[in-house]
Amino acid sequence: MTENLQPPSPAHSRARWGVVALVFFAIMLNYVDRQILALLKPTLETEFAWSDQDYGNMASAFQFAAAIAFLGTGWFIDRVGLRIGFAAGVLVWSLAGMAHAFVSGVTGFIGARVVLGAAESIGTPAAVKSAATYFGPKDRSIALGIGNTAPNVGAVITPLVIPALALAFGWRAAFLVAGGLGIVWVVAWFAFKMPAAIAETGGPAPIRWIDLFRDRRTLAIAVAKVLSDQVWFFMLSWLPDLFHRLFGLQQGAVGLPVALVYALAACGALTGGWLPTWLIARGWSLNRARKSTLLLYALLILPVPIVLSLHSPWTAALVLGLGLFAHQGFSTNVFALTTDVMPARSVGSTIGIAAFCGNMGSIGMIQLSAWSLGNGFGYAPMLAICAVSYLLALGVVQLLIPRIEPAR
Repeated sequence: MTENLQPPSPAHSRARWGVVALVFFAIMLNYVDRQILALLKPTLETEFAWSDQDYGNMASAFQFAAAIAFLGTGWFIDRVGLRIGFAAGVLVWSLAGMAHAFVSGVTGFIGARVVLGAAESIGTPAAVKSAATYFGPKDRSIALGIGNTAPNVGAVITPLVIPALALAFGWRAAFLVAGGLGIVWVVAWFAFKMPAAIAETGGPAPIRWIDLFRDRRTLAIAVAKVLSDQVWFFMLSWLPDLFHRLFGLQQGAVGLPVALVYALAACGALTGGWLPTWLIARGWSLNRARKSTLLLYALLILPVPIVLSLHSPWTAALVLGLGLFAHQGFSTNVFALTTDVMPARSVGSTIGIAAFCGNMGSIGMIQLSAWSLGNGFGYAPMLAICAVSYLLALGVVQLLIPRIEPAR
């Protein structure tokens, strides 16, 4: 990889932040599409007579399809580039989201979730690669932090808008509107004039996949993704149901506390990009700044299990919000760690491998949730796992990457 050492021109700087904005909106829509099912669960459960296991199977099908697709989407982005690859993914996932409006049963929903999960997997490697392509090391963490707020903005908007839209126009309208916005995004993406790359990322990747699998840096990132992603996807799939079960909130009332949780999570993503940059500017080494930041977020999520003893949904939302604040700050730095230690041409493939592992690990958490709820154990086992996952992840990173050195 070669880096342009000259500062970008004002026009180039504006254009590269334009890329960040477009990526932001795509990932935001990505999370709108995937979260609709969780928010409409009570309505669809009544209409189609789903069990907790049926819903768990739908969520698992999404995760499994995304996991398998991650093995190819990182490779795909590395070779065809952001312009074509990202647009193709957004178009397919938007059509798959709209397809939910036309199915009528568990099998149909599982099929739609499979296509949606496979197509949405392109979002993560595309977002990380955009930061590696258009930003140097100084600004990369900030770009990643902004990008990593997009899931949270989507997760805030969705519970505020989707239940009201479903109540006013029917649940099918929610899927159609969200998918239609993705198609509008594709048109805007092709209309935008892309800036020149700072990092040379075109052409065949110089690192073979077999070499990536053997690389302890890839293993460290993959394990960190498994341990952190299982928490995120558990929350994304079951959080509305948790508020419904613990506090008796119905579909019309669950949106506000869920939105508060994800609003706090968005703040975590922003601080996750800003904090290590601030520390490095004050003389900290990259290794010390990155790992100290990871440790801070790993400690902040420890109180999450106390929500089981709370009586107010708003207090629970604050505790869970602090947990997802910590998750997003931690996740932003796992992505940044990837761009720190891996050459830019292999960033997409590395993230694809790690995301595959993270999604496969999340299936176990989702199925554990369905089993635990079905057998009377409630949410206690999953919340305990959430509390300790990040310290375990940081321990693995320290073991496999004792000192972070920027990739040549």
